Amino acid sequence: MNRVEFVEAMAKESGLTKADSERALKAFTNAVEKELKKKGKVQLVGFGTFETSKRAARKGKNPKTGEAIKIPAATVPKFKAGKALKDTVNGAKK
Repeated sequence: MNRVEFVEAMAKESGLTKADSERALKAFTNAVEKELKKKGKVQLVGFGTFETSKRAARKGKNPKTGEAIKIPAATVPKFKAGKALKDTVNGAKK
């Protein structure tokens, strides 16, 4: 499912217009981005948690040339699914 399909599904599920659904999705993603930028986390009980994780610097290899390269440390976003989402995906009954 791409963004357009997702907005259409949101509109159908919520009864909002596609334009309103697009604005809601944009507001949601902006809020999550702002919180993660502050190294915070967004926890949606039953759905999951968006947070950041530190990835240490490491050595890598250029796959084209085989040359060793240094990959710098980074802060990366991650998502951990909640129990209810896991159960739904795995077909558990509510």
